[in-house]
Parts: sequence; C-alpha cells; structure tokens
Amino acid sequence: MYDLTGFQRDLLYIAADKDEPNGLELKDELEGYYETEIHHGRLYPNLDTLVEKGLLEKGELDKRTNYYQVTQRGQREIEARREWEDQYVSPEV
Repeated sequence: MYDLTGFQRDLLYIAADKDEPNGLELKDELEGYYETEIHHGRLYPNLDTLVEKGLLEKGELDKRTNYYQVTQRGQREIEARREWEDQYVSPEV
C-alpha cells in the first residue's frame, strides 16, 4: 500500500465499504469528500492501477458498466495500513 497515491488509497477504502460499486458510485463518493469534480480521466486509470496491483477485482455488470470489488489481498493491505496508522494516530480523541 506504501506505493499507492492518496487518491488510490481513498478509492480502495471507499470500494471496501461498498458492495460491488461501479465507477460512478465511487466517483460520487470521492466528489463528496474532495468537494470537487473528479474527471473520468483521473478516476478510471487509477481504478485500473488498483486492479493491476491485485487490490481490486473488476467485473462487468453490463456492456457499459463495470463493478469493483476489493480482493483478499486488498483487504489485508487495508488492515495492515490501519495497524500502521494506529501506531501514530490515536483512535481515541
């Protein structure tokens, strides 16, 4: 996970919270968080990178719509990242 950009990490986290989201669902979530428009030219190449790294699986809902699902490896990477973060950022406020 250390070699992902913050944007890629955010995509992975959002995908982990959803049940087979499509790209537009992920885009909407990110736009809400970043409070700016996310262009397709930014979104889909980053999703493809996560698929290539084995962190997401990509499936087809229909001829025009793909869905994404976090792989077991992706889930392990998220858990390892959270453990690492917890060393430095206390979960208690």
